[in-house]
Amino acid sequence: KDTVQETIFGLQAGANDYIKKPFHFDELLERVRVQLRPRSGEHEQFTLGNITLDTTLHQVFKNGKQVHLTQKEFALLEYLMRNKGKVCRRTRIIESVWDIHFQYNTGIIDVYINAIRKKLDLQGDEDYIQTVRGVGYVVRG
Repeated sequence: KDTVQETIFGLQAGANDYIKKPFHFDELLERVRVQLRPRSGEHEQFTLGNITLDTTLHQVFKNGKQVHLTQKEFALLEYLMRNKGKVCRRTRIIESVWDIHFQYNTGIIDVYINAIRKKLDLQGDEDYIQTVRGVGYVVRG
């Protein structure tokens, strides 16, 4: 069994967190999310062509002008930009952005993608969000 001394030793050795068995899976997921969260003072930005997403300020800019997105639109765009160049499956997007777990197809993602494209005026060569038919989306640029 884990003792308090073992926990202290692990943390002093450089561990960011420590969880004792048995543990609840939801607790583990939340601890992982906390570790992935940007630290205070860190200024995290993602750039895609003329679009900048600032996670610290929770703002999006196109050509230096702020574009107002809803909370979910921002979260979806952030998820796609964090995974730039990777095909993001619809099921993973739903799980990560909406925290919903199910297998059937939904059009909600398409609705939000279209809203983001419209607000950011993405068209032609500037449409960095590409649809991968039957799979999901990929951000290129």
